[in-house]
Order: sequence, then C-alpha cells, then structure tokens
Amino acid sequence: MTTAPTPVPAPAAADPSGGPRAAGAATAPPTSPHSAPPPAKRSPLRGKAWLATLPLLLFFLVGFGLPAVAIVTGAFTVSSDAETGAGSFTTANLTDSVQGAYWTALVSSVKLSALTALIGTVIGVPIAQAVLTSRFRMLREAVLTASGVLANFGGLPLAFAFVATLGNAGELTKMFHLTDHGWSLYSFTGLTVAYLYFLVPLMVLTITPALEGLRVQWREAAQNNRATALQYWRHVALPILFPSLLGGFVLLFGSAFAAYATAAAMVGATVPLISRQIADALSGNVLTGQGNLALALSLDMIIVAVLVMAVYLPLQRRSARWLS
Repeated sequence: MTTAPTPVPAPAAADPSGGPRAAGAATAPPTSPHSAPPPAKRSPLRGKAWLATLPLLLFFLVGFGLPAVAIVTGAFTVSSDAETGAGSFTTANLTDSVQGAYWTALVSSVKLSALTALIGTVIGVPIAQAVLTSRFRMLREAVLTASGVLANFGGLPLAFAFVATLGNAGELTKMFHLTDHGWSLYSFTGLTVAYLYFLVPLMVLTITPALEGLRVQWREAAQNNRATALQYWRHVALPILFPSLLGGFVLLFGSAFAAYATAAAMVGATVPLISRQIADALSGNVLTGQGNLALALSLDMIIVAVLVMAVYLPLQRRSARWLS
C-alpha cells in the first residue's frame, strides 16, 4: 500500500532582528488591482502657465477681434451721413457688395489669386525639392535666404521695378520688342507675372519643411518594390504632401487676395480688384459716404478666406500624423 508523501512546510521568513517571522507576516498582503495610484503632485507653476499667453491673447483681441467686430457691425449699419435712419440695421450694404462692379471686382480678385497661387505652387515645389537634394550647402542657404527677401518684396518698390523693366518703355520690353508680341504689363497677365515674383519664393519657404519631413525609408521601400521616381511621387510623396501643398496654396491665395499697393501702383483701375474697390469706397473717389459699403466688401473678403481655410484645416491635421 502506497502512502502519500507528507508535505514539508516552507521555512518561515527571517525576521530582520534575526528570529523567525510570524506566519501571518511571512508575505505582504497583495495590492488590489483596482486601487487608485497616488495622486500626482501638481506643479505650482503649471496652474499659472496660461498667464504667459495673456500678452498674445490681448494682442489678438486688439489686432484682430476688435476690427472684426467693427467690420461686421458696420457692414450691417446704414452710413452715418444718411439723413434718416443713421445707425439702423440694414442688409443693403451686403446686397450692393455682390452686384455690379463690386461683384466683378470680387470675381476678378478670386481668379487672380487662385491662378497666381496655383502657378506659384507648381513652380515653387520643384525649386524647393531641387534645393534640398542639392549637394551644395551654400546653394541651399543662398536660395532660402533670397526667398526670404523676395517673399517680402512687394508694394511700390515691386511695382516700380516691373514698370522700369517690363513696362511699355521698360528695358526688357524694348530689348526683346515685347509690345510687338502683344505684351502689356498693365493687364491681368502682367499683374500675374508681378505677383509671382513674391509668391514663388513664399512657396519655397512654405513647402521646404514639409519636404524635409519625407522619410528616406519611404523612398527606399518604393525602390525595393521596383517603383519608379514618378510612381513614388504619385502614390507616396504627393498624397502625404497634399495637405501641406494645399496649405501653401491657401497662404499664397491669401497673400495675393489681400495685396493692394502693387496693383494700385502698377495697373490702377485697369484690372478690377476688390481691394481697389474698398480703397475707392473709403476715400470717396466714386461716391461719398460709402464707408459702410467698404466694410461690407471687407466682410466679403473675410468670408472667402474663411471658406478657403475650412477646406485646409481638416487636411492639415491628417498630414501632421505622417510628417511628425
């Protein structure tokens, strides 16, 4: 008959004092998995960190908030020089701002801004890619520095430079007899060329960080799968860069849409633009007492900008996940 082995008790844990510890004190009681961790100590400075943003918030409120409120309020108000109903609510200003010459100027501004932004994007992206892939560091620094200077070169100096170079009596116009081929600087085409002078460098500066975010592993993986350079850009790089490209397009569109001094000094009223219409309404060149109409035209520009940004922001969040 087989007898079951007698279990041998485990030795008691040694007490720090040298003697055996009690059986109940041999092991520590297990910690409950549902017990909450001790609360983290909150830094006394973290609660006051938002105070550092107060200057920025104050600047935004004074520089953007108050003018926006004034524009919206004035756009729906009768002009102060009206004999009756001064200060009363009206929608006549907005109705007039989308009719006749004002509507023509708005459509012309949108066309000019969209065209120059598209051309600037198409030209600026290859230039930025060529600069990034160049082996000459000095060339990259020179192009980026020149782009930073040219992107901020506008207004009256730019208009004077183009008039002296490509105007009716400009040096290049006379040298290549451009007028015989139908060239005119004081037209929609001439204004497009002038705008590209500062929009292309702006696109180079805007898209360069996004191009730097493209990982080398993606190109190597495409090459290992026997993809050509065109297939890599079509199926990998451009889909990832599309939100950034759209963001650059929006930035170029806004810069061209809000430009005033260059067009005013170079083409005057030859090309109808919404910015020129606002200036004429404020100065009373056509009709006096049209200040509120000018505010309505400004509100139209804000609405166009908001619609463009509404398309860009969701795509920008999607691109950030890939390029981060």
